[in-house]
Amino acid sequence: MTRDTKDTLIVSYCGAEAIAFLKVYGVVPAAMAFMVGYSWAANHLSKRSLFYVTIVPFFAFYALFAYVLYPNRHNLHLEQLAPIAGASLPYVRNLFRYWIFSIYYITSELWGSAGVPLLFWQCANDVTPIDQAKRFYPLFAVLGNMAPIVSGQTTAFVSKWIKKLHPHDEHLAFENTLKVLTSFMMAAGGIVMALYWYVMDVSSAQAAQAQAMLSKSALKKQSIAIEHSSKKAKPGLLESMKILSKSRWLECIAVMVVSYGLTMEFTEIIWKATVKMAFPNKQDYMEFMGNYSTVVGIMTVLMLLLGSNTIKILGWRVGAMATPVLMATLAAPFFAYISFGDMHGSRQALMTALTIGTIQNILSKATKYAFFDPTKEMAYIPLDQEAKVKGKAAIDVLGARLGKSGGALGQQALVLAFGGIMRGAPVLAGLFYLVIFGWLSSVNRLSKMFLDNEKKTTEGCTKTAANGHH
Repeated sequence: MTRDTKDTLIVSYCGAEAIAFLKVYGVVPAAMAFMVGYSWAANHLSKRSLFYVTIVPFFAFYALFAYVLYPNRHNLHLEQLAPIAGASLPYVRNLFRYWIFSIYYITSELWGSAGVPLLFWQCANDVTPIDQAKRFYPLFAVLGNMAPIVSGQTTAFVSKWIKKLHPHDEHLAFENTLKVLTSFMMAAGGIVMALYWYVMDVSSAQAAQAQAMLSKSALKKQSIAIEHSSKKAKPGLLESMKILSKSRWLECIAVMVVSYGLTMEFTEIIWKATVKMAFPNKQDYMEFMGNYSTVVGIMTVLMLLLGSNTIKILGWRVGAMATPVLMATLAAPFFAYISFGDMHGSRQALMTALTIGTIQNILSKATKYAFFDPTKEMAYIPLDQEAKVKGKAAIDVLGARLGKSGGALGQQALVLAFGGIMRGAPVLAGLFYLVIFGWLSSVNRLSKMFLDNEKKTTEGCTKTAANGHH
């Protein structure tokens, strides 16, 4: 819901080109600040406290925006910054003019990184043994992607329903739509927080039961180790970043995350501009985005169900390569049409371009959710706690944002060089496939390390079992 809403606000009021600037100069600094705050909190708070301190401010902001900021937007917007006729980069002025929409977009981008990739998968990694990950991680992805189906249809239905109630007042219709959707979001947030508390209670009980079964000598050794580790000062952010920068394992995961952000960014802004051309009305735009989210969810679930055994049968490497290979295949016709097709010639040509771009985006995201996310999260499991917490936060929050913002920065350069993103599409295509090559190389390197780690773990377990038998 936040994804559909943030795109509707920025594209409708500021233009799709504004997204490229907002991601670089708004989202990246915010992501860096979030990472610093999260790393500090991880050193001083328990896991439960860290979870709630991270999630509550997001929902508090969304409630404030829907019920206070947006209804009073006319008093808050900086109308004196309205673009001057003939001025260059009018969408940048609009970002400052509609500053509350810019903040909503930045917050939603951070939520997209802190919500599922960080908070959920951190919890899943803590409570799921590595030998069970191949069974349950694809299942988590299947269930999680039921959400876009429900939220997409809810967004589309509410938008269409309220538009009928206020057919002559587009702004009032959108305001009421926002309030209804935010109410659903608040309820969902409450459910998330309650379920997290329950899951951690169950996990703690199981850990306590397992600990009670240990021998007295094992407990004594464990207590000594815990006491020894507690005396060590937890490393700060700079020290953690030095540790992470020396990890080839985390480096490969970071390249995968950044590559996905870059490749999606290279195609998504052009597609959103096409959607805006086809649906200039905010309610129509949001209804289209709602239906789009639904189709993304359906395709993801179907792909997860059809390919749920891919990782288990063919291995981690094939599952991790599926996303870049499919994205590279699907992007070819889209870039070809944008480069050589006539989008402005007729409504039919515009809708054709929209259809091609929509299919490309839907299938790219479906493969990402079905293959990229589960394989990426599995790659974190063998790491130690330091790398899991701080390394994951740096990669999932800052790495993902750098990927998207790097793509946006490249598109800014193309806009300034060619006078428009559409004219620079051939160059953009070349950059796209260059990133895909680097992505595949990182997957190959990480696959070798992953297999080596599994062999070492298996050999270690075998030796332990043999010693125990003797």
